[in-house]
Amino acid sequence: MARIRSRKVSKSRPSQQPNSHTQLENSSPPYSSSDTDVMEKDETELQLEKLVFGDNEGFREGLKSFRQDSRIEDFPQGELGGADRSSDQEEFDLAAVNDADLFFIDSGPSARDLIIAPDLTKVESIETGDPPAWIDSDDERITVSLASNPRLRKLRRTEDEDLVNGKEYTKRLREQFERLYPVPEWADPSASKELASRRKRRHRLSHSNSQSEKDSSADEMLIDSDCLSAQPLAKLLKDSSSFTQSLLPTSNSRQRLRPEIIDIQRAKDVTGVQPSIITSLSFHLQHPLLLSSGPSSTISLHHISPSSPQPNPLLTSLHIRSTPLTISLFAPSPLSSTKVFFAGRRRYFHTWDLTSGKIDKISRVYGHAEEQRSMERFKLSSCGRWMGLVGTARKGGGVVNVLDQRTAQWIAQVRVEGKGGVADFEWWADGEGLTLLGKSGEAVEWSLAERRVLYRWIDEGAVGTTVVALGGKVTSSVLGGDRWIAVGSQSGIVNVYDRAEWIKAGGPSERPVPTKSLKQITTPTSYLLFSPDGQLLVMASRWKKDALRLIHVPSLTVYKNFPTATTPFGRISAVAIGPNSRMLAVANEQGKVRLWEIRG
Repeated sequence: MARIRSRKVSKSRPSQQPNSHTQLENSSPPYSSSDTDVMEKDETELQLEKLVFGDNEGFREGLKSFRQDSRIEDFPQGELGGADRSSDQEEFDLAAVNDADLFFIDSGPSARDLIIAPDLTKVESIETGDPPAWIDSDDERITVSLASNPRLRKLRRTEDEDLVNGKEYTKRLREQFERLYPVPEWADPSASKELASRRKRRHRLSHSNSQSEKDSSADEMLIDSDCLSAQPLAKLLKDSSSFTQSLLPTSNSRQRLRPEIIDIQRAKDVTGVQPSIITSLSFHLQHPLLLSSGPSSTISLHHISPSSPQPNPLLTSLHIRSTPLTISLFAPSPLSSTKVFFAGRRRYFHTWDLTSGKIDKISRVYGHAEEQRSMERFKLSSCGRWMGLVGTARKGGGVVNVLDQRTAQWIAQVRVEGKGGVADFEWWADGEGLTLLGKSGEAVEWSLAERRVLYRWIDEGAVGTTVVALGGKVTSSVLGGDRWIAVGSQSGIVNVYDRAEWIKAGGPSERPVPTKSLKQITTPTSYLLFSPDGQLLVMASRWKKDALRLIHVPSLTVYKNFPTATTPFGRISAVAIGPNSRMLAVANEQGKVRLWEIRG
């Protein structure tokens, strides 16, 4: 508005414009030049401004010195394209630097960052005795709070301690582990030598007046009872002299059992309780080892030594994830007795070599995958060559696939007719054939050498047959050399047949008459097992508590004094007899394994 007003005034008074302009030129301005000029800074203000903000000269010097220091740090003396880097050089001439040295590619930590690695190796080797296989450089940089995590508070030295670096955290974890699990004697050379000298000294004092043979025998017993559970598993299996006794039966130690009354004594139970039901038990053929497994996917290996200070200790265990185990067996042949076969309700099974620790997985039976969808039911031949797998297909009856134990290659297939499929099967003693039992009661005698069925017969009664077992010995090699065959059923009745009579008659009839029918069990028969010497038959049922009976095979009579009303069997889930026929192992659904010693 002021600008518009001035224009109106100038239009109305045109004659006054020159005078006004002349007046402005001749008159002095309202403010003097001295008032509008900036005052000059004194020396004190200039120094303060330089200290606070700096000046151009200082900025250039700082930039120059920064570039020079950074180049000297990244490129040591003598590495800048051959230029002479003397200590009194004041300026850094980039013109003297090669073009290749002006840029670099970051390919990881520099040599200065790796100098600390040998020192860490030296420190770790002093603490542990062996150099570490790998060192994590981040351990020095990370920080762990011990107070914030309740599980880590036990690692603190004092109550107020909280933060530690990664190296100290690793050290304290190692100390905590060694505190909970001390170094065993077999891993400590000094302790092993001291233990050996103590045993020898005790042996000399206690057996100085004995004969040489007794001394040798006592020495073996002493070594076994003291250090068996402390030796590594590979050493145990390689050195048979370190065991308490051989489990193989000998002619001198074998004795006949009396009928009706048996001398049996309960031994110490197997150490510990399994986390689930135990579905399988197996004794080693030569050494006092017991294998157990169950749905917990864990295989446990115990040393059977009831008279040692620590009876029946656990030697080792193996856990297979996501595989609830149904069966686990030692290879019954002396040539492959260190091998373990185990499987669950899966399309595969595993083998475990105890000497090397190697575990192999066999995932399929080529050409028969549809008939073998589960490998949880198998048995091994005593000759160590064959493996029989019960097929899952029930079309046209049931099948058993025969594999090679060493290569897992399919060899042959046996089929039984009838409804319901395969109830059970058993290998002959010589491993050259098997007896296959269908759920409808039909039995098949199949020869592996001839690849054909020799005989077919039907069990008397045939009310839902469940299990079959072979035992005893006969001089003839016909039908594998087994004398006795026992067949269990859903009614609990067990029929025992004498195959020696079949051999004399040229084979079994279509419906043979059993030599003896045992009716002591009233629930379905789950387990039938002959002792290796053929004198004892164990029959049991898992459907009733304490349902187990012992049979004297030569007379086919039931023992009256065992079991008693207080025998703690529980619900039986697995049964096994030692290879020397002197040890009976019974597992129950509570995960316990109880032992009995058969004396006569």
